Amino acid sequence: MKKLDIDIPLSAVTLKGDLVLPENAFGIVVFSHGSGSSRFSPRNKMVAELIQQQNIGTFLFDLLTEEEDQIYENRFNIDLLTNRLIETTEWLMANEISKDMPIGYFGASTGAASALKAAAYFKNSIKAVVSRGGRPDMVMDELSLVTAPTLLIVGGLDIAVIRMNKMAFAQLESVKEMKIIPDATHLFEEPEKLSEVADLAITWYKTFLRTPER
Repeated sequence: MKKLDIDIPLSAVTLKGDLVLPENAFGIVVFSHGSGSSRFSPRNKMVAELIQQQNIGTFLFDLLTEEEDQIYENRFNIDLLTNRLIETTEWLMANEISKDMPIGYFGASTGAASALKAAAYFKNSIKAVVSRGGRPDMVMDELSLVTAPTLLIVGGLDIAVIRMNKMAFAQLESVKEMKIIPDATHLFEEPEKLSEVADLAITWYKTFLRTPER
């Protein structure tokens, strides 16, 4: 298994990322974090480790520099976060290590909005999107442009976000599914609930991320 600490040189800044590629990886899942989270997010790291065990690579990176993250408004600037995700994805698509790998997104909270907006930009180049407790309603106008199969996962006790996800789900025109995990709150902190999220995501990626020759 390859584990690489990577500097991603973008047009305006250089971002930090952690790329993990299992021996026979058949794709890469790029994580788009929620507000205030970084590549060190314990929840996303746990999900990433479970994904890696299924021969799927993961890429966790910081959408903002440390200085940018000090400005609270940046955490909710979906256009800025989407542009960072787009540039980073283009870097992965061009990099020797990862350029032949199908790419999927995993978005959490507001990160799901930037993941879906980036998926709308890339069209068929993004193979699958999973949203965990996401806010797809923040990019409602973009959702009909998403072609990637999209899975929305919401906690059963996260009532407001369930409502927002149902509104967004109706706007999606790609292959889509919405799963509500009983007795889970927004962050899926209850025992085993995050593992349920990972299991659903892995099944989705195995179905849609894998290309026929892989």
